[in-house]
Amino acid sequence: MADQELARDLGFLEAYTLGLGTMIGAGIFVLPGIVAEAAGPASMVSFTIGGIVALLAALSLSELATGMPRAGGSYYYINHALGSFFGTIVGWGMWAGLMFATAFYMLGFGQYLLNQPSTAIGVVVAALVMAALLTLLNYRGVKETGSFQNFIVIALVGLILVFIIVGLPQVDPDLLTPFTAGQGWAAVGVTAGTVFVTFIGFEVIATSAEEIKNPGRNLPLAMVAAVVTPTLLYVFVMLVSTGVLPVPQLATSDVPVADVARVTAGALGTVTIAGFTIQFAVIGGGIMIVGAVLATISSANASILSAARVNFAMGRDKILTEWLNQIHGEYRTPYRAILATGGVILSLIASPLPIATLADVAAFMFLITYALVHIAVVVLRRADPDNYEPDFRIPSWGYPAVPIVGFLGCVAILVQMGDTPLVMVSGVTLLSVVQAIGGGIILLSIGWWAYYARSEAISTTLVGEAVAPTEADDAENDVYRVVVPVANPATEESLIRYAAASAYGHEGPTELVAVNVIEVPPQMSPEQIELEEERVERQQELLDSARGTAATLDIPLRTRAIVGRDAGSALLSTIAEEKADHVLMGWGGTRRRRDVIFGSTLDPVIERAPCEVTLVTNPSRSPGRIVALAGRGPNAPIAIRRAGELARTFEDASLTLVNVQPTADDETPGDGEDDETVTPRETGTEAIRSVATAAGLDDSEYESRVVVSETVRESLLETVRQYDTVSVGATGEGVAAQALYGSIPQAIVSQADGTVLIARDADRSPRTLREALRDRLKGLLENE
Repeated sequence: MADQELARDLGFLEAYTLGLGTMIGAGIFVLPGIVAEAAGPASMVSFTIGGIVALLAALSLSELATGMPRAGGSYYYINHALGSFFGTIVGWGMWAGLMFATAFYMLGFGQYLLNQPSTAIGVVVAALVMAALLTLLNYRGVKETGSFQNFIVIALVGLILVFIIVGLPQVDPDLLTPFTAGQGWAAVGVTAGTVFVTFIGFEVIATSAEEIKNPGRNLPLAMVAAVVTPTLLYVFVMLVSTGVLPVPQLATSDVPVADVARVTAGALGTVTIAGFTIQFAVIGGGIMIVGAVLATISSANASILSAARVNFAMGRDKILTEWLNQIHGEYRTPYRAILATGGVILSLIASPLPIATLADVAAFMFLITYALVHIAVVVLRRADPDNYEPDFRIPSWGYPAVPIVGFLGCVAILVQMGDTPLVMVSGVTLLSVVQAIGGGIILLSIGWWAYYARSEAISTTLVGEAVAPTEADDAENDVYRVVVPVANPATEESLIRYAAASAYGHEGPTELVAVNVIEVPPQMSPEQIELEEERVERQQELLDSARGTAATLDIPLRTRAIVGRDAGSALLSTIAEEKADHVLMGWGGTRRRRDVIFGSTLDPVIERAPCEVTLVTNPSRSPGRIVALAGRGPNAPIAIRRAGELARTFEDASLTLVNVQPTADDETPGDGEDDETVTPRETGTEAIRSVATAAGLDDSEYESRVVVSETVRESLLETVRQYDTVSVGATGEGVAAQALYGSIPQAIVSQADGTVLIARDADRSPRTLREALRDRLKGLLENE
């Protein structure tokens, strides 16, 4: 059985926004009041410390993620580097940390929604209702949440930048003194732990490592950028906040950023339009409230998704029972894990724990995690297992300094966390409430390991662990490679035979690559597909059958079993990775929606694949009598070449090239000295000969047929119906929806009784401005 692999369809920009979306959230709106009360303007330093500690963790995570790209993120790396004991601690810790963070986000949502303290009944009720809705949303698996998240990220970054730009000129230096408050610089270290809840989001990039293109470059860049960006934004937000409002006023505010925005925007005065007076103070505060509401929802939703993924990874390693990871039969989501996560979140919201404590506990658990991540890097470097070959390694100048300093930084913050003492001796806090709760979670996880996971967990070793496959060496680049997506058992054998015919037509080494893609919703970790045995078995049966067919044809074939959120993007990534020369795909012949031409899976491949593309409808075991259209279209030669490959390979096949000419009202003058005329039939014969030559066919390999008619379209359709197989080139006529394929191929497919091949050459049709700008931007960012 082939190992499941995930589609690499995330570039730098997608990975960066994925991480940024989980970090530009509730913390930037809720924390300013909390941290200002504890550390005053020096809370800017707390954010800087948190950012540096997160940056060091991001570097270690980048190496682990590119060496062990599997679902579960830090939990997975630690479990397979340090064993199930530490894996259990980190797995439970990450799950708990995400739930505590979500409860913190939801109470922040209620504060900004109602402008009341987090302890107010209305705030708690609002938080409970929204948390329940998000749990239900993820339970049902709404695919569009990803696009909504991206919109929120862009909007929030814009709002925060405006907030900073408008606020900086109004900063009062006098309000920044004294720079520290309360406990002085000691409070800065304590507060660094509180603010770390805002930096836990970059973990999501590591959990998506197997889906990122060029991970050795894009993953560390995305993680570093996703940490540096919010760090700078948070520092400037605190500078503006503490420089515009006095610390006591900021500390007592339930909506601190909105209150600061009212003051800074209020300096712009008012404007009267059509008799209505608009107060910028009201607008500024209102916009930030809306931003805070969206941010808290976005952060909470992302945390619920991440928590379900950690559950799955623990269940896969038998640290948790598989019962928790059951996939819903209709929604395809890990509904039990989502419900369990949602239930705990609701309990935390309703608990008497202060909002600051919720944030501290979440940060505490992730600091434990990242401290062990640094240890895992050192262990893997020293063990140097054969299969640990990360695409990104911490540079020599940074190793072992990065993991050592990163580990010490995490520990330094951990020992200071929590401003509410639980155990004190001689005025010195030995144990805070936050440390007690975090320690309690660790003890519970150790108990679970001793009771259940110790005997049930899968014993893993570094050497035996599967890692990302290595790239093919340069010698393989000379192979003529045909990618064949397979999905339908009824047509699979014929598609493999047609692909083999294409390969036979080329000298030198050839290879077929059979690909099957299983789509999953965003609420489901792609790796959770292994829990759906029926879908996995069906995928393996298809690929096993493809191997069997190739064996009878005496042609090399590899199979790839891929799991992704979008089949079209997954196929495009596979084509690029394989450096395919040709992709041959089956097509049912009908459109699934009005806004697509061939289907949402096929369209992106057909439009953007950098190789030859052939669509095949109703493929038969043998093509029989083949007809190819020898027209003037740019893809006519490739269509004829496809037809010629089939005719050469199948013994009972024959090939006819057809050209249809309109009846001439007036004869066309020739170029000869005697001014002889050229008849439509002669024009058609010459067109066939010209296209056949361009396709590399000899005269002996085909028969010519010229049809002269007053109704070209109707005659063409009537002619091709007389053959078993039709090969036609993609046209460039028609409106935008038919820019690639035009109306003739579509009409042939709808009216022909036999097999139809629609082919296009490797040269793509002109891109739209939007596509060109998109590709240009991605190329610059990804260096592709």
